[in-house]
Amino acid sequence: MTSSNKHPGAPWRNFYGRVKGKTLKASQEAYLDEDLAKLSPGAVDWDENPERAALDTGAMFGGKPVWLEVGFGGGEHMVHQAATYPDVGVIGCEPFINGVAMLLGKIRRAGVENVKVYPGDVRNLFDVLPEASIDKAFLLYPDPWPKARHHRRRFVTPEHLEPLARVLKPGAEFRVATDIPDYVRQTMVEVPKAGFEWLAEGPADWREPWGDWISTRYEQKALREGRVPHYMTFRKR
Repeated sequence: MTSSNKHPGAPWRNFYGRVKGKTLKASQEAYLDEDLAKLSPGAVDWDENPERAALDTGAMFGGKPVWLEVGFGGGEHMVHQAATYPDVGVIGCEPFINGVAMLLGKIRRAGVENVKVYPGDVRNLFDVLPEASIDKAFLLYPDPWPKARHHRRRFVTPEHLEPLARVLKPGAEFRVATDIPDYVRQTMVEVPKAGFEWLAEGPADWREPWGDWISTRYEQKALREGRVPHYMTFRKR
């Protein structure tokens, strides 16, 4: 457990996830050194933006719609979306630096240019995203925090959902995928309370993935281990 902020004016925010895993490859270190700064969405962290001045999301991608992926893992889905939809911009947020390095390699190989990357706690990003600035958001296979006493650490809690609702435009889509039944239950309770409506009309709407879905390493692991993915689609009221 560490605080995700260093600036003396920053709020205390406990951060429980991993930020570093096994040793990075030399190529991954090069991606971080050469590419990460160029892909920054702007001044997000407290030490570089203590006034919490809002990012200019309109200028970020030349006026294109802006999508947000919270916790992009290894980046498969984010790069797939950016390549599939060149007329939108995608901001990815992920504090696990190994995942960030993997994403940067995929960005290079795919040649996508409509992406920005924030390697940190999404709550810091929410601070500086303007109200109603995001057109779509993704939460895909988030950290399940399976123990009951840790459920408050999950993303689907008011601490995260309320600022997410603030930055999403009315009518914006919010996609959630998880293979953890209890996470599904918590999502179905907490997300509507935060100002969203669930769009499912029948079982296929949560049993089958979205038409533009690409299966990720996390989903493949879940399927191998016999867990059932759920695909939930919400709309910001």
